[in-house]
Amino acid sequence: MAEQVLIQFRVDKDLKQDVADICDALGTDIPTVFRMCMKQIIITRGIPFSTRLPEKAVTREEALDAFEEMRRQAADVPEMSLEEINGEIRSARADRRDIDRYG
Repeated sequence: MAEQVLIQFRVDKDLKQDVADICDALGTDIPTVFRMCMKQIIITRGIPFSTRLPEKAVTREEALDAFEEMRRQAADVPEMSLEEINGEIRSARADRRDIDRYG
C-alpha cells in the first residue's frame, strides 16, 4: 500500500453536517467521497464537475472584498490544541481502519 498522508481543512459546521448526512444516506462517508473525487481528478485530468463563473463577472474589487471577509472570519477560528490535533488524527486512522476492514 502506498504511503498515506493526512489532509485537514476547516469548513463550516453546518455544511459538514449536511454533507455527512447525505453521505450517510448514500451508505458512504466524507473521507471516501473525497478520495473518490481525488481519483476522478486524476482520471479526468481536471475538476470532475462543472465549474462556471456566475453570469455576472466578479470584479477584482469584489473578489478582494470577499477574500478580506474570509480572512476576518478565519481570524475568529481558534487554533487547535495538540490534543485536538491528535484526536483528529486518531479519528482519521479509525475511519481508515473501518474502511479497510469493511470496504
